[in-house]
Amino acid sequence: MKLLVLTPEPVDADLLRKTLGQEVEGAEVLVVSPATNQSKLAFWVSDPDEAIAEAEAAEEETVERLEEAGVDAAGDTGESEPAVALQDALATFAADRIVVFSHPESDRDYREDAGVADVEARSGIPVTHALIGR
Repeated sequence: MKLLVLTPEPVDADLLRKTLGQEVEGAEVLVVSPATNQSKLAFWVSDPDEAIAEAEAAEEETVERLEEAGVDAAGDTGESEPAVALQDALATFAADRIVVFSHPESDRDYREDAGVADVEARSGIPVTHALIGR
């Protein structure tokens, strides 16, 4: 199985297994962390450097954690819009399943993002949403 994981911060194999169960075993995983500005000021002044650095760190740590647990993983940073990040990843990674992690208190919860919901409708790839804490 090819699994696409979208996450704003590092997750580990235990959380992935808790979310998907045994489907994780033997999966090829692509981790995408969107470069989302956490502050409105950074967004408005178009300073993506901090967002990109945070996304790279989240993606790298997630891949490291998954590989340490025996999960075949690779990673990339994505566009700030979660739906665009997913679409970009799907252009080169033929996922069988998508897992979207988000924060319960997030200003912009991915579960309410119409674009993310649309990815499932357009691609036919099942999307599972899961919450992570800070």
